[in-house]
Amino acid sequence: MREVLAVVYREYLIRRTSPLWLFFDMAVPLLYLLMFGVAFDKALGAGLSLEGESIQYNQFFLAGVLSMTCFGSAINQSYGFFIDRDNGIFYEFLTYPMTRSQFLMGKILFQCLMSVVQCALTLVLAVAVLDIAIQWEYLPLIVAGVVMGTAGWFFFLAIFAFLIRRNDTFNTAINVAYFVLIFLSTTFYPIDQAPAWLRLSSFLNPLTWHTDTLRFLTVGIGAGGTVLFEAVCFGAFLLVSFWLAVRTLQRAV
Repeated sequence: MREVLAVVYREYLIRRTSPLWLFFDMAVPLLYLLMFGVAFDKALGAGLSLEGESIQYNQFFLAGVLSMTCFGSAINQSYGFFIDRDNGIFYEFLTYPMTRSQFLMGKILFQCLMSVVQCALTLVLAVAVLDIAIQWEYLPLIVAGVVMGTAGWFFFLAIFAFLIRRNDTFNTAINVAYFVLIFLSTTFYPIDQAPAWLRLSSFLNPLTWHTDTLRFLTVGIGAGGTVLFEAVCFGAFLLVSFWLAVRTLQRAV
């Protein structure tokens, strides 16, 4: 555990040197919710119709904000491998008396703590400014969902960070994948009446699994059985991604 905490402390020291970066991390989900949520809520007027009920777009979009924040945090943290590789500290880390798993766990533990703070600020804003009714009794599960989402995407993206040597190639590939995954998911809109190919793509998309789970936990939208299945699928995605990331890191030198 000491090795993991040492990596966490290093991440904290790096982030502390740039207060603007820290502020940006905290502000991004709030900007998502205010800019997209409020604008689309006004544009739709009467809101969305789901399962015969009308709901505000802000209420629907809240889970999308949380899932996008987890994905964005994972991108930022995985990109740090390129910085470490460029200055040589990445290869030095691999010589330290710690396992590859401990190294990855230290990296993601710090980012998960950041994600929990982001989640708390977003939920408070959603209630105080947008008057969204949150299911506070599920708050521990919401926090667990945010942590698992950040970890799952970080391990998944770390695989590509270890395999790709050029940071511009990594940025291009990951950002293209990010936008494709977002628009083939339930992040921005429900897919009940979408074309069959889009519904199938969304159903196979881990971002949909994560978003639907958070949507059910935060505002109660969705069928419990379906959401439970999606949560299990995302848990499997996290475990497989972690295993592959460790295996890839072992061959990184």
